[in-house]
Amino acid sequence: MDPRIAKTRSRLQEALFDLARERGIDDVTVTDIVQRAAVNRATFYLHYSDKETLLADALDGVAERAGARIDDIDIDSDVPPAPLTEFLIHADGHAALYRRVFTEPGYSVALGRLQARIGEAIERHIDAVEKDTPLGVPVPFLVAAVSGSILGMIAVWLGQSPRATPAEAANWIWLIARPPPARRGQQP
Repeated sequence: MDPRIAKTRSRLQEALFDLARERGIDDVTVTDIVQRAAVNRATFYLHYSDKETLLADALDGVAERAGARIDDIDIDSDVPPAPLTEFLIHADGHAALYRRVFTEPGYSVALGRLQARIGEAIERHIDAVEKDTPLGVPVPFLVAAVSGSILGMIAVWLGQSPRATPAEAANWIWLIARPPPARRGQQP
């Protein structure tokens, strides 16, 4: 991607995150976003068709950056992987926005892209470390189960009041989402 395009999209995404944190996603308009990002309205529409598409792209970028390092994850470690914790720290910093995406209708594009990104990262990791999945389950089933489980746990965490810290949530997710020690490396 052209560096100028990447820079413009990054500015638009950061403007959206900042504004959503300040006043809630429903009160943010395209005009607000372009003013905060210091770009004109035509530039916005060259990159995005609407605020929801920008949001989906922004969340996808966060997940992509976290998932880019999935190959470094030690499945046998009791410590949650840094990309998971970093993603949860970002979600915690923008909790109202993420809570809306995870729990309310109308954000299926953003949530679907997030699940796909998590699924791709899981599948890359499975392909890199294992020939067979636990219990002999086909890879797409395992990917759907784990990515759906992770998203479900994040939704529950975001809905907590008071909410556990990102580190605590990462520990819980890691305990549940990774294969149990008895199954790791075993053939079905």
